[in-house]
Amino acid sequence: MNLLFAMAPQGGGEGSMVSTLIMFGAIFAIFYFMIIRPQQKKAKEREALLASVKKGDKIITASGIHGTVAGLDDVTVLVDVGNNTKIKMERTAIGQVVSNKDK
Repeated sequence: MNLLFAMAPQGGGEGSMVSTLIMFGAIFAIFYFMIIRPQQKKAKEREALLASVKKGDKIITASGIHGTVAGLDDVTVLVDVGNNTKIKMERTAIGQVVSNKDK
């Protein structure tokens, strides 16, 4: 048993623990400011875009379909893609708003 205690490090354990905690804090801060925060900002911008869509806006869906908003619901949107052809799809399928009717 004395041999095991002789091999254990003596003192200095507290200093390495504090430096390890500081390092973990720094890594968390880097992840927060470089990954988490920009993703949250992008998600808020996307929510604002989807909330601002109104009838008459020209949109492009995530799958590449170009059309004009013909009707809106809480969850779905009716898109006129030409020749009086309308497609009902989820609001989240909107990739971008090309132009607004008001502009």
